Amino acid sequence: MSDTAHAPQLLAARLQIPPISYSHAAGSWIFASNGDRYLDASSGIINVNIGHAHPTVVEAMRDQVGICTYASPGSLLASGMEQLAVATARAVHRPDDRVMFTPTGTHASESAIALARLAQRARGEKNRHRVLTASLGYHGNSAFVLALSGHRSRRPHEDDSFGIGPAFDPPYPGQHLGCPFPTCRTECVRAVRDAIVDAGPDTVAAVLLEPVNGTTGGGYTPPPGYLRALREVCDEYGVLLIHDEVLTGLGRTGLPLASHHAQQAEQAQADIVTLSKGLGAGFVPLAATMISPDLAESILSSGAWLPLMGTMSATPLQARVGLAVLSVLDEIGALDRDQVRGAAVTRIVTEVTRDLPVVTDIRGVGFFHGIELARGTVGEALRITRSNGLLLYPFVGYRRDGSGEGLLVAPPLNATEADLDHLGQALRTSLVRLNESVG
Repeated sequence: MSDTAHAPQLLAARLQIPPISYSHAAGSWIFASNGDRYLDASSGIINVNIGHAHPTVVEAMRDQVGICTYASPGSLLASGMEQLAVATARAVHRPDDRVMFTPTGTHASESAIALARLAQRARGEKNRHRVLTASLGYHGNSAFVLALSGHRSRRPHEDDSFGIGPAFDPPYPGQHLGCPFPTCRTECVRAVRDAIVDAGPDTVAAVLLEPVNGTTGGGYTPPPGYLRALREVCDEYGVLLIHDEVLTGLGRTGLPLASHHAQQAEQAQADIVTLSKGLGAGFVPLAATMISPDLAESILSSGAWLPLMGTMSATPLQARVGLAVLSVLDEIGALDRDQVRGAAVTRIVTEVTRDLPVVTDIRGVGFFHGIELARGTVGEALRITRSNGLLLYPFVGYRRDGSGEGLLVAPPLNATEADLDHLGQALRTSLVRLNESVG
């Protein structure tokens, strides 16, 4: 027999250390088969936003499975999904938006791009098809959006990139080449204006970006005023603005949307917003693409066909789960715009990384932070944190030369005080040990 006879048949991405054999999960904790337990300090892949096996969602799933799990919205009345559309729009304080549901964030990004192009054509802008993105960012895992995105380690081969790619640099340290300021400022939006002009304004349908950078760079945030200035640039040239809030939406950054952190947030709003991770919360594949009502009406009145959502979109099971997740998020205050949540997580990350040379930077907001580490240490960091009862998710390759590594700290939004105490103690112990190992 060949040497591959006993190789795993499952093709799946792997982290720098082997996976854990587990028995079950509950709340913020994963329980290993050997009896050990681990705090899920990165909420899975930043998606288990209300913890594992939340009883409200489990009860809704069990009930709906016994009624009906699948019903095509083209054939059977999608009353549950209509309720979810209303609830989702209200949850992110865009109550009049029209909502399209798909299974994943990748689908949501592609739907957003399709809707932007349709809206431009409905307005008589027949040549507007280009979508401009930042040189550091991530918008999904299809060949098309990977080519469009600035995820340097996942970009397809040049021959497979459809001739497209990122168009401008984001306003982050070390990412905005040629920045004329010591640190990026609002004026760095000039990079987007230049990209629109270079592309030809009458060819640009939309600008697509993450209001707070996700896993590609570990929580970079734009300078104050940038998102509002970006809105103004897009309006100046008749370009639509798409906010990718697949990771950051529904409370991850401490507010319902990451864009709500912007100065004069109402003036920084996007035309189209995508959500996913926090909506399905690890229970079912579920994503939403939200579009302002005037653009939706333009598309519908033009007679254009809407983008296909996919077979497993807008099902009764997704509706029940989505509604249950939103009810939990509302109950814990994650949908409140009046107060930023997650100060305890920010404090923990700040305190546990103090005076440790192995930590080269920290960044983020709310329940989402990146700890940048010295080169060549992330594998050891994952091993040490796991040995201290923490599961964290790495981010790598965000620098121009392909280097850059760190850990994401993103506990569930309903993590208890005891959970966060464990996070702080275990993370400090781990980072001290890591620092000593490379000292």
